[in-house]
Amino acid sequence: MLGRTIYGITLILFLKMKIVVLDGHTVNPGDLSWGELEMMGEVVVYPRTSADELLERSKDADALLTNKVVIDADAMGKLPNLKYIGVLATGYNVVDIKAAKEHGVCVTNIPAYSTDSVAQMVFAHILNITNSVAHYAEANRKGRWSSNADFCYWDTQLTELAGKTIGIVGLGHIGKKVARIARDFGMDVFAYTSKHSASLPDGIQKTTLEGLLGVSDILTLHCPLNDDTREMINAGTIKRMKHGAILINTGRGPLVNEYDVACALKSGQLGGYGADVMCQEPPAADNPLFDAPNAFITPHVAWATLEARGRLMKTAVENIKAFANGDPINVVG
Repeated sequence: MLGRTIYGITLILFLKMKIVVLDGHTVNPGDLSWGELEMMGEVVVYPRTSADELLERSKDADALLTNKVVIDADAMGKLPNLKYIGVLATGYNVVDIKAAKEHGVCVTNIPAYSTDSVAQMVFAHILNITNSVAHYAEANRKGRWSSNADFCYWDTQLTELAGKTIGIVGLGHIGKKVARIARDFGMDVFAYTSKHSASLPDGIQKTTLEGLLGVSDILTLHCPLNDDTREMINAGTIKRMKHGAILINTGRGPLVNEYDVACALKSGQLGGYGADVMCQEPPAADNPLFDAPNAFITPHVAWATLEARGRLMKTAVENIKAFANGDPINVVG
């Protein structure tokens, strides 16, 4: 057992740690390996862990890895061996960071592992809406094309992206990637961001939220969820958008008021909604978006490509190795 003081906190570093993965199934349902992590110590992987199971499963752990299992101040106070929490995601709101500092627990996250995958999902939703991909695939399964008199048919509006305006809320890694792809499609790119105009990549025009709402044919959300952004898309802001605009949300479900979005889809004020996140996950069966026209919901899978999850696993191991060596990386809070 080794000891080292870092940032004024004495960390106890084990050559062989007891590591508990609280909810490993979504990150690794079996198509990746925990082998590198197992080289770090005794590893126990649970597919999922309820709040009632947390303390019993974690009581002897030196390190906990969590994706969505909440670890709050009360839990930390009852886990005297706990020295490290690795969040298997970029967002770390599942951990009480203040309590972690008070208990001398190091908390890390996995930054920027899913940028390409999430940007890809943004355009999967956009193209599905503009080109009616799901509609035609389903119709043709039912024989629509086979019974057609002409070599082709279309019964929906088909929209070209070139020359259209995309508005991006938030210019982090994903927002910037979306902007680059949009420019390759020939789109005009506007952004609502805290970044200074002079620091923006070429081809991105900074504007206010009000300006973004009014100019965007497609609006896509990539900002953090906080008190200022919660339900930023609501009945009031939707009214100030272009009639028939498309809304994309691969950021956080509560960035939008789902009832207001459903109403706007039914009225035609929104022409489509593509979302990979919802306010409650899993959502209630009676969520109004499931009955709304032109609402396309994927089950929070933008991050879950094999490649992105492989990068996540690799970084998770690097994080815990760095901590064990007394030089932690990707520390949050």
